[in-house]
Amino acid sequence: MAAPTRNGTAGADKGNKFANAGAAAGGFVGALGGSFVPPVNVTVNNNKGTAHGGGGRSHAESLLPAPEFTSPAQVRNYCNTLRAAAVTLSIEVAMGAEILKGVLAAVPDPDGRAFGSRVRAAKVARKMQRSADALRDAAKNAAACYAVFQQEYEEEINRVRHRARKPQQPVMNWAQQ
Repeated sequence: MAAPTRNGTAGADKGNKFANAGAAAGGFVGALGGSFVPPVNVTVNNNKGTAHGGGGRSHAESLLPAPEFTSPAQVRNYCNTLRAAAVTLSIEVAMGAEILKGVLAAVPDPDGRAFGSRVRAAKVARKMQRSADALRDAAKNAAACYAVFQQEYEEEINRVRHRARKPQQPVMNWAQQ
């Protein structure tokens, strides 16, 4: 026997045809999410050894280190951390776009058009996919930023690098005869 509906009658009410679409989509996400989405871990460099003077943001507030660019190492660290975070987020958002498209494609089209639900789902997921593409571009630009920094400030970097290291004298290896 069918469960009674809101008006107390048993059977399917035509006006209530799509009432459980959200629940069906939620169940689909749960089933799809457990078997489809790989675990993704975000690794962030820990900068406890550097002195920030207490003015930087805490680790819980940001994935990036404080934007203090007082040395080439800090510029490199910031660009590398930004690149790593953007790549990881790009992968997660792209997976989210695919899952969203699959979930929304399961919702029936209200006009009953053939493939209408897939078309609507693709329109929505396309925006999220563009976000993933933008994050991927942010990762590329972060890597390019450090490369351009090295090119533009090569003279200053080399000047300090040569001063910091004494040239090594060739060492005579007496054991090798």
